[in-house]
Amino acid sequence: MADTAVRERRPPGSYRDTLMYAEAGDAASSVRRLLDTNRAALARIAARLRSTPPRLVVTCARGSSDHAATFGKYVIETLAGVTTASAALSVASVYPQAPGGLDDGARLCLAISQSGRSPDLLAAVEAERRRGAFVVALVNADGSPLAALADEVLALSAGAEESVAATKSYLASLAALAALVAAWVDDRELAAAVDGLPALLPRAFALDWSAALEPLHAASNLFVIGRGYGLGAAQEAALKLKETCGLHAECISSAEVRHGPMALVADGFPILAFAGSGAAGDHVRETAALFSTRDARVMLADTTGSAGSLPALAAHPVIEPILMVQSFYALAARLAVARGHDPDRPPFLRKITRTT
Repeated sequence: MADTAVRERRPPGSYRDTLMYAEAGDAASSVRRLLDTNRAALARIAARLRSTPPRLVVTCARGSSDHAATFGKYVIETLAGVTTASAALSVASVYPQAPGGLDDGARLCLAISQSGRSPDLLAAVEAERRRGAFVVALVNADGSPLAALADEVLALSAGAEESVAATKSYLASLAALAALVAAWVDDRELAAAVDGLPALLPRAFALDWSAALEPLHAASNLFVIGRGYGLGAAQEAALKLKETCGLHAECISSAEVRHGPMALVADGFPILAFAGSGAAGDHVRETAALFSTRDARVMLADTTGSAGSLPALAAHPVIEPILMVQSFYALAARLAVARGHDPDRPPFLRKITRTT
């Protein structure tokens, strides 16, 4: 499809030739492998969580995996009713630790990683084990140190990712978390929605978000907003805009943006917003409408199909953000090339980040 709003400055080839675009487009196959590979493990984990219910869930992750953990927090707290918090990995790897905490199986640790090799992540998981946590690792790399530490492993099964920008492994992480909670609480409607993801992801990837190209091509700063199930999607989009497009993007909840940051939103300020079903999506839509009255450049991905919005597939509320991220990845690869960047090899970044 030819662009009329912006002339792309391309590295060799086009955005369709990038590894990022190809790997993101493989997400449907990745999720299908994930579900086929892990059905027995999901059943075992769900049975354990029902027989020994955790009173606390702790997530251990960084980067895109931590954005998946944000998604997991909302799904777990709304459907399983268990408080879920993100571990500060530096507490385990940098600071002396005080003993104590819940034990006797009252603690679930969800460790999410592509490589399963970052030292601070491993230190945090080891600390959780010492506290008696039941450790479940969601990891893409076979034979990783993280997998060796875990009581159970959900293999993300995304295959090799050569682009520095993680895409299909992130989407597999979201699908794994949704599948895990569906099995845990025996939510058959959600389980069926997750099983339907491989059919919906290609449709989401094909949606036309080119209306966002021109405003983002010229931007230097923007807010990315979401809420509830969609907040992790907004976090991931902001990271990818920085990582692949050289664009300073800040993710803010549609609730938090009203507490100070909205003072920056005036004429021409870009806003990318993710609005799914339900009250959280309604609040994002209300916030986007407010910003439109200030003549901000609002790009709203909206499952209700409101006038002028970016197209987004309506589905089960939990999986809508997964589909919106898939649509966003196609835009990000295209925008990166349009801005003269190679999304596969961002400057100063490596595929595996080993923080201590």
